[in-house]
Amino acid sequence: MSVEAITSALKARTVDLAGLGAVYNFDFGDDGIVGLDATQTPPVISEEPMDDPTCTIRLSIGDMQKLITGSLNPTLAYTLGKLKVDGSLGYAMKLASVLDD
Repeated sequence: MSVEAITSALKARTVDLAGLGAVYNFDFGDDGIVGLDATQTPPVISEEPMDDPTCTIRLSIGDMQKLITGSLNPTLAYTLGKLKVDGSLGYAMKLASVLDD
């Protein structure tokens, strides 16, 4: 999966992402970054980092694909160290509950 595909997958879930009330960056290392501003309605999703994120989630692009498709539980990914959070863990958990549906 590419950054473009992840961006498209998140855009398909804007109804679910609305109301999170936070700004997120998904950092895939050398593969790129996807920014999500869920303080706006509808949420803004970009292949560029957002300024002043509430939290930055660092993971591989493959693990992000698994999170989006539901084959990887966000809490388990965090526990196993496949996903790292910089910033508000509370808002990361709120996002996890949306992705885990």
